[in-house]
Amino acid sequence: MYDLTLGQICDIVGGKLIGDPAIKVSGISIDSRSCAAGDLFAAIVGERVDGHDYVGQAVSNGASALLTSKQVEGSQVIVPASPDALDPVIHAIAKVSSHVRSLMRGVEVIGITGSSGKTSTKDMIGQVLSHAATTHAPSGSQNNELGLPLTLLSAPRDVKYLVAEMGMRGLGHITHLCELAQPTIGVITNVGRAHIGEVGSIEGIAKAKSELVKAIQPSGVVVLNADDERVIAMRDLTKATVFTYGFSGTADVRAENLQLTSYGSYTFDLVYRGERIPASIPMLGEHNVLNALAAAAVGIAVGMEVTDIARALTTLKLMSKWRMEVHQIPGNLTVINDAYNANPESMTAALETLAAIPAPGKKFAILGKMHELGDDSDAIHAQIAKLAIDIGITNVVAVGEAATAYGLPASMDQKSVWLPNFDSACDYIDKEVNSGDILLFKASRAEQFEVLADRIEVVLRAKWGQQ
Repeated sequence: MYDLTLGQICDIVGGKLIGDPAIKVSGISIDSRSCAAGDLFAAIVGERVDGHDYVGQAVSNGASALLTSKQVEGSQVIVPASPDALDPVIHAIAKVSSHVRSLMRGVEVIGITGSSGKTSTKDMIGQVLSHAATTHAPSGSQNNELGLPLTLLSAPRDVKYLVAEMGMRGLGHITHLCELAQPTIGVITNVGRAHIGEVGSIEGIAKAKSELVKAIQPSGVVVLNADDERVIAMRDLTKATVFTYGFSGTADVRAENLQLTSYGSYTFDLVYRGERIPASIPMLGEHNVLNALAAAAVGIAVGMEVTDIARALTTLKLMSKWRMEVHQIPGNLTVINDAYNANPESMTAALETLAAIPAPGKKFAILGKMHELGDDSDAIHAQIAKLAIDIGITNVVAVGEAATAYGLPASMDQKSVWLPNFDSACDYIDKEVNSGDILLFKASRAEQFEVLADRIEVVLRAKWGQQ
């Protein structure tokens, strides 16, 4: 972050200054436990926690000053009430991030949105571009009105490529994020049914996602998934240079000759304008090849050589938790933790990946509810359950009171079952899993399936580690 004085921050947010205006601030933290010297601690009032209760801990950990919505002890800027429903401190952080963005010169800001795959694509783009110049792409899913400003504020001074994920819950959200980030490159991964309950239709979702395309200036670049008809249609909304990617023969950047490895990852030919370079990624799933193609397209857009991009793809690592994490445990058992979030498209991709992986034993899909699907939620869950069975998943296990929508029976003696809670799921898995089996965990964020995955992994390690 660019150094700012407390007085400058006060002017930017239109707040009230208490303390020395010359105090230097070199970063912003929203977690009192991670504050360091030079940080401005932002005291956000959340649903369960009030940051103002932790200002003492923040200062003791090194925070130089505070950003507050009410007076506390210490040097601080007290921010005015927010003009919308946001916490006023979050609104103030956005203002500071916008100011910092205005100070950046010669920085390519890559904005990414889509119904699924945003975070994985962001991580891949960040890793590919890091082979060319200083790149900032924070781990995790920092894609909302707080996360994106923090992404901007945490960038190093010498950053060349800043990769920012942009989520939406309705029309206008991405426009707001673009106003802050001023992206020069926009990437659209897909248009799916995530948040359809809030937007109302898949056409509405496409319209919301297209706000990123419209925000890119004619001098910029738009990167579109050629395999998604709603995404590729967005090329008519921009005067910027357009790069397309995908498996389609019409894509500018595409993968051909896909070969599944024994691990469940893929090798392929990376093709661009007559060049054909052997490539591979160390991640599971064909959908991750598509994400890698998006990263390749961005690399080409900024001037990287195709051979260098292909080399970079081979070194990719999982940067964000609970996204197709593979854990090998005793008993020749495999746990795939993809529990961060779920929607129909990402659920389909995960199930197809599970089905494609060679395995000597059974394949368990342990699924929780997908949220925000509107009136068609029950029908969509039933479709997912049928898909899993149709493509050869041997045991489909729906877990949680909200997961009854999958329409599975509650009988413990059937391969496809509904179980009411984590305890019953642990008991079922302990009883049913044998050597050589693979287990996939996936559900919407609110279901906290990473907890279930961890619990079951403990059960299996305790049992099979003693075999």
